[in-house]
Amino acid sequence: MKHEILEKNVGLLAITIFIVVSVAGLVEIMPLFFEIDVHRPIRGLKPLQALELEGRDVYVKEGCYVCHTQMIRPLYAETKRYGPYSLAGESVFERPFLWGSKRTGPDLARIGGRYSDDWHRIHLQNPRLLVPASKMPAYPWLKKNKIDYTNTEKKMRVLRSLGVPYTESDMVNSTNFVKNKTEEDALVAYLQQLGLAYKKFMS
Repeated sequence: MKHEILEKNVGLLAITIFIVVSVAGLVEIMPLFFEIDVHRPIRGLKPLQALELEGRDVYVKEGCYVCHTQMIRPLYAETKRYGPYSLAGESVFERPFLWGSKRTGPDLARIGGRYSDDWHRIHLQNPRLLVPASKMPAYPWLKKNKIDYTNTEKKMRVLRSLGVPYTESDMVNSTNFVKNKTEEDALVAYLQQLGLAYKKFMS
């Protein structure tokens, strides 16, 4: 039988598997290059402001993305707990995206506005004061560490070269919004804007 020839020849089997996976991948991926909604920002989406952008860098530096996803999958259990599933248009300005794949903590895609700034600050200082069963470590140093504002404008200019629509005013005035702010201030600002664009889009 023909399939026996394939199964007994390891090299031929490997080539066949490669071809099948490649074709299947192209069938799945290629249409997305031509799907407008994948590349077009949702209505009302704006790039991160200077303090939020620095907060995103703190989020990455502290490894928050390792335990928290920012992508709600279209499954009933997820939408029931976290809210409407994520849209591609919410992430078009993300460089790189922070969707994540592992959840030790809850998804944060819709966390913006759910809690007060003070709640977030306490939670970062000592998570178990608010969530006794939390496994999240404390981040007390964020309250002391000042943001290095000397590179904020450069970051925004690089992102603009990649297609993020920052204005000249956004970039030139960025230092004023970041100077003398702490990493905690920045991280809270970043968390508080997550999902707000979707809420505006649906309103």
